[in-house]
Amino acid sequence: MILITGDDSIYSEGLRSLREKLQGKYKLLVVVTDRDRSTSGHSITLHRPLRLKQLEKNVYIVDGTPTDCVVLALNVLLKTPPEMVISGINNGKNLGDDITYSGTVAAAFEATLMGIPSLAISLVVENDEKAFFDTAAYFTNKLVELTLKNGLPQDTILNINVPNLSLSEVKGIRITRQGKRIYGDHIMKRKDPRGRPYFWVGGDIMKVDKSQGTDFRAIEDGFISVTPVRLDLTKYDVFSSLKYLEKINFGA
Repeated sequence: MILITGDDSIYSEGLRSLREKLQGKYKLLVVVTDRDRSTSGHSITLHRPLRLKQLEKNVYIVDGTPTDCVVLALNVLLKTPPEMVISGINNGKNLGDDITYSGTVAAAFEATLMGIPSLAISLVVENDEKAFFDTAAYFTNKLVELTLKNGLPQDTILNINVPNLSLSEVKGIRITRQGKRIYGDHIMKRKDPRGRPYFWVGGDIMKVDKSQGTDFRAIEDGFISVTPVRLDLTKYDVFSSLKYLEKINFGA
C-alpha cells in the first residue's frame, strides 16, 4: 500500500497525474486536503474537530492540513503502515527555504517521523505556464520502484523538484543541497467595505543562491533536483562555541 497526500487539494492536476501513473501497479490510498492548503507548513489541527470524508474507494478528503491527512490515514484508516508515503505532485516549486513553509514537504516529514519512507514531489511551474505533470509522474514512478527496492536512510525524506519540461528535455538528475532564497518584506494594507484594515502578506524575491550543487541551480540547468532532508535539525558543529552557556551560575 502506498499513501498519497498533498496540500493542493483533491482537485489538483498533479495528484491526478500521479494517481493515473501509479494505479494498477500499486495499491493506493489517497488522503488529501479538501482545499488548497499551500504554505501550511507542519501545522496540525488541535483546537477543532476534523472531518474525514470518503469520496470513493480508497479516496478521502480532510478539512485540515496535509499533516492532518497523514495522521488520520495512519491512525484511523490503516491497520498497518504503508510501504511508502508520497506527497504531491505539488503545483509549484519547493526549493531552498520553501521547505520550511511547505505543506507538501511537511506531510512527508510527518510520515518519516513514524518510520515510513517518504517522498515530497513538486513541479517547478509558474501560474501561466503549461504544466508538464506527466514528466514529474513518470519520474516519480521510477523513483518509487527504486525506493521500494533500496529503501531510504533513516530519518530522511527526499525533497524532489522537477523542472517544468517535457520528458525529452530533462537533462538528468542531480543530488542537491538546499539553496537559499531571500524575500523582500512586503505587506499590503487595505480596508474592507466597512473601513476595517486587512493585510496581504507577500514579498518579491530579492536574491537566490544558484551556486553549484544547489537545488535552484539544478532546476535552472534543466535537471531534476533530489535533496535529502533530515529530521534532526541539531547544528552539532556549534556545540563547543555554546559551552559558555553551561557555566551560568543560577545561584548568583
